[in-house]
Amino acid sequence: MVERFKELGTITFSLVLFTVIWELSVWVFSVSEFLLPAPSVVITTLVLKIGPLLQHCLVTFRETVYGFLMGLVLGVISAVMIVYSRLLQNLLYPLILVAQIVPKVAIAPLLLVWVGYGEISKVLIAFLVSWFPIIVTTVQGMRMVQPEMLDLVKSLQASDWQIFTKVRLPNALPHFFGGLKIAITLAVIGAIIGEFVGGNTGLGYLVMVANYEVNTPLMFAALIVLSALGLVLYGVLVLLEMWLIPWSLGEEEQQMTGFGM
Repeated sequence: MVERFKELGTITFSLVLFTVIWELSVWVFSVSEFLLPAPSVVITTLVLKIGPLLQHCLVTFRETVYGFLMGLVLGVISAVMIVYSRLLQNLLYPLILVAQIVPKVAIAPLLLVWVGYGEISKVLIAFLVSWFPIIVTTVQGMRMVQPEMLDLVKSLQASDWQIFTKVRLPNALPHFFGGLKIAITLAVIGAIIGEFVGGNTGLGYLVMVANYEVNTPLMFAALIVLSALGLVLYGVLVLLEMWLIPWSLGEEEQQMTGFGM
């Protein structure tokens, strides 16, 4: 616990130091506001525009969460199908890889044509960028079961369902949550990409509007809210992981200690 507080204090000190250096640099070198606004100006803009910023943030939040949940459900289903069926693996994996390799910026205009400029297209983009890490990490976790353990439970006449719920699923949970934490950050990026390409609401749209108006303080304020959104969503998954599989945190700390971190 003491180490946690030390880490938090170090992070807080670094952020404060960076902000002070930024503020002084803008003042000393007389940097124009449209190039790089001072933190005090950004914070003032954030306070004055907090209402519209929160409204746009709520839109991006919905798009991100809906896309992430779609990726979660379909990613887990696809992973189970891949693990238990060689045929489905050969059918699904090429399609999954193609969907991941194609740049989402290139797919976004097509989705806008197919489903329109509403939130659905942004949700689909968030889904497309988030489900791949969920599939890969879940498949990896379910397959990284010791063969001796599988032989043991099979010798005890365990059913496929029992093997899945008692062996494969618990073994996959640390990898699964690793994929979820990657997926939620990618889902935020996917939602922003959709708003960049064809949105009329959301933080991505607000950043584009601020760019067109050369309103750099508003752009920075929107980026701060966007970063806070991503950190909150990531933090929720970390807390959920600590609650469901607390042993994985200890293993992670041991690995970090072993690497001298």
